[in-house]
Amino acid sequence: MVKVYALMSAFLYNGDTSFPKECLMGSLPPISIAELTRQLLDLGVKPGGVLVVHCAFSRVKPVEGGPLGLITALQQALGEEGTLVMPSMTDDDELPFDVRSTPCRDMGIVADTFWRLPGVLRSDSPHAFAAWGAEAAFITVPHPVEIPHGLDSPVGRVYQRDGQVLLLGVGHTENTTIHLAENLAGVRYRRRKRACLLRDGATIWVEYGEVDHCCQNFALVDGWLDAVHAQRRGRVGYAEARLCRARDVVHIVMEHLRDNETIFLHPLGVDEQCDEARLSLLSASDFPEEK
Repeated sequence: MVKVYALMSAFLYNGDTSFPKECLMGSLPPISIAELTRQLLDLGVKPGGVLVVHCAFSRVKPVEGGPLGLITALQQALGEEGTLVMPSMTDDDELPFDVRSTPCRDMGIVADTFWRLPGVLRSDSPHAFAAWGAEAAFITVPHPVEIPHGLDSPVGRVYQRDGQVLLLGVGHTENTTIHLAENLAGVRYRRRKRACLLRDGATIWVEYGEVDHCCQNFALVDGWLDAVHAQRRGRVGYAEARLCRARDVVHIVMEHLRDNETIFLHPLGVDEQCDEARLSLLSASDFPEEK
């Protein structure tokens, strides 16, 4: 089975099977799919549940089968009644998004492998997510481009289904569910964005204001969750893993945003993206709020 997964990875990624040299020389033994599945269940992944995963495979590997092996372990942990969700958004908003072919390499090799697999659905949006399992069709229903991470979005639907968030080798700076909390809290800051879409064979542009910034201060959420024991930590593969309920993330973050709307934004002059978000507060009435 290892050879099959390695050959498939080589086909998808021009011969890169994601096994480092030290693994091939035997210094880091690949972790089996069975062991990965056990690690996920021990961490608290719920069989039959909905799970959104953000992953840096470079921290997880080496594992049996490479990225496909990790995906298999996630599917096995969730079971036939479960639903696996991963980000699948475009790498370049200036290019037309095609749900059938646009890569998502910036999301990592696991996410960019996942959406290509048989049985996986992908939402038709530059802010796409991909999903497999019982709730895949619900998660990937069309969602508005103008509010990428509102309640009517894939992360919003994971929240509605009381799903879990799994961070593998990454921190909360990569946790898109925090953007959902910002939208539901009604924060007023925005950054001007535009997206290129394909509609009936024609290219169209959509301009909008997105709740966005550099996201570095999303790292604060780590301490907030730990303080109320709302996050479990462990190991999956060779990576540090964090697991939490999407609802806990949203509710805890909303509490902090009610006290300080700009808690995630750097002071002016530190970061250009945060500067743009802060300055947008001067004209916040220009942007719609998420309801």
